[in-house]
Amino acid sequence: MEPHLHYPPAADLRRLLRFEPQSGAIWLGERRMVLLHTAALSALRRDLITSVGTEHTRRLLTRMGYASGTHDAGFASKTRGDRSLEEMFLVGPQLHMLEGAARVTPLHLKMDAATGQFEGEFRWDDSWEAHAHRLAYGVVDEPACWILLGYASGYTSAFMGKLILFKETRCGACGDDHCHIVGKPIDDWPDGDAYRPYFEEHSLLDKMDALSQQVEALKTTLEPATSGGMLIGNSPAFQHAHDLMKRAARTQVTVLLTGETGVGKERFARALHEHSDRAGGPFVAVNCAALPAELIEAELFGVEKGAYTGAHAARAGRFERADGGTLFLDEVGDLPLPAQAKLLRVLQDSEIERLGAESPRKVNVRMVTATNVNLDEAVAQGRFRRDLLYRLNVYPIRIPPLRERSTDIEPLARHLLARFTALHNKRLGGIGERALQALMHHDWPGNVRELENLVERGVILAAQGGSVELEHLFPNQPQDRHEGVDPQGRLARIVPADHDALCARIVDSGVPIEQLEAQVLALAVERCGGNLSGASRLLGLTRPQLAYRLKRQQTDEPAD
Repeated sequence: MEPHLHYPPAADLRRLLRFEPQSGAIWLGERRMVLLHTAALSALRRDLITSVGTEHTRRLLTRMGYASGTHDAGFASKTRGDRSLEEMFLVGPQLHMLEGAARVTPLHLKMDAATGQFEGEFRWDDSWEAHAHRLAYGVVDEPACWILLGYASGYTSAFMGKLILFKETRCGACGDDHCHIVGKPIDDWPDGDAYRPYFEEHSLLDKMDALSQQVEALKTTLEPATSGGMLIGNSPAFQHAHDLMKRAARTQVTVLLTGETGVGKERFARALHEHSDRAGGPFVAVNCAALPAELIEAELFGVEKGAYTGAHAARAGRFERADGGTLFLDEVGDLPLPAQAKLLRVLQDSEIERLGAESPRKVNVRMVTATNVNLDEAVAQGRFRRDLLYRLNVYPIRIPPLRERSTDIEPLARHLLARFTALHNKRLGGIGERALQALMHHDWPGNVRELENLVERGVILAAQGGSVELEHLFPNQPQDRHEGVDPQGRLARIVPADHDALCARIVDSGVPIEQLEAQVLALAVERCGGNLSGASRLLGLTRPQLAYRLKRQQTDEPAD
């Protein structure tokens, strides 16, 4: 081993490996991992060789390792972006060991990021793959660490930005006491072209995947004209609401859409319009809460010239503009009482009367309304007319919040990803597993609208060619503590590095823990202006817990 080649401490990499027994997940950074029995992997190798032959099996397993190495390359700059190029690169061999592949010893490493030059030699001891192949087939003539070679090639290629091919010059499957690998750019190998199908990044499958993403993105731009917008979901609650919408679409019944803010009430209204006999007519949407009370009647019913100061010309209202089609009144519960009376007349007589007009006008409008407030409570409080509620509530449809349809979160997120990658001219590999899990466990107070905003932000923040990861969706979310691996390889509680540094400074200060606690409590109370409830929230305590600690501090103070 060259004198300057040595592994940096691996604490930063051990922190990447986190165990979550409560959720049944193991994470390496943002990638979900699984523990597999080597016996199971050995059985898979044997079955593949028997089924498709040695050459195709080698191709499949090499590409499997290549994909794994490519993913791990992303951790190099994240964990050691401030280190030397070699220390950054050695993340790969250290991760390979951490993942249980083999004991990796660097023998020679020469690399230049500017020119793309790379020469590397490594020794593998206790390769699980060589051991498994030798157990199944005895001593063989050809090296057999296909997954491990794929990993080394994938990691180095992604790190260097060009295709690097590793070969085994010695292998435990061939009877050697260890494996030895050599890597350099594929063009520097005389037979490099024969190995390109194993590793080529821009293969036909990649191109097909890129075209598929573009087609899906284009389909999303056409979707509103055919299906009324982004109505995606297979959960029972969503399907029930969708079925009610489809049943009402071909009728003329007045529909009342209810649900929390952001659940997609306008999308349901548009879908109802598109599936109705009025699809060829206009769809006019009005947010009643966004219109000033003094202008809402003029906006809805129109105004005649001279009806009030500033009305220099006659103007049609939203009802007239929606004639022959559908009028969607969102937040109808915020309509003032005078406008409610006029709305009731429209529902009863299909007539509107412009402000300042002397005669009514007939309109042919399908009415769809929506609200996120309880209209029964509004009636009881005198804010909403009971007779209007009876007219609107003929056919109610409750749209479920996103937290009640968790199985729809992933397909919705992928649909949004396709739309926003096309909109922002990005090509991404998808949404990371850790990010998907965070989406599944979020409580979604903003519902589908919040999901839409998160995915668009993630697409913008993610690097071209990468994936949308947890930090792109929730950039301000603190990292939780998890089970990790200590330097001896044992499971242990792992805390963030900045917490470790803080604890070290506290210990080095020599301040007694009782005095430190008193100072922290006093500072929290001072920052909250003496408000114990605010101080307790700041410290992550309940108010009684904080009061008890403060009282104990006063009791422990020495008498004068």
